[in-house]
Parts: sequence; C-alpha cells; structure tokens
Amino acid sequence: MLDRENIHRRIIELEVEHRDLDAVIDVMANEVRREELQLRRLKKRKLQLKDHITLLRMQLIPDIPA
Repeated sequence: MLDRENIHRRIIELEVEHRDLDAVIDVMANEVRREELQLRRLKKRKLQLKDHITLLRMQLIPDIPA
C-alpha cells in the first residue's frame, strides 16, 4: 500500500491529466470534423481517471470499526 504522501501526489497527477483530457475533449467536441472514435476513447480514459482518483481518495479515509 502506498503511503499517504505518495497517494496525495498520485491524486494530483491524475487530476492534472483529468483536467487536460477535459480541455482536449471540449476542443474536439466543437470541431466540425471530429474523430468520434478518438473522442469516445478520451471520454473513457477520463472516466477511468475519475474512478482511480476516487479509489485513491478512499485509501486516505481511515477505517472505522463497525
């Protein structure tokens, strides 16, 4: 398991990539001749990043005994 500092660092890296993809998707979506397949792939990657970020954030939450 990664330590907290490494998890925070990785979350930041993934958030930057997520924002970059968002910008690229916006530009591509507004193009007259857009590549639909490439656009779908970018959107899928963006969702994967969001899921990964969520999982990493969950690792930062301490376990609470039931």
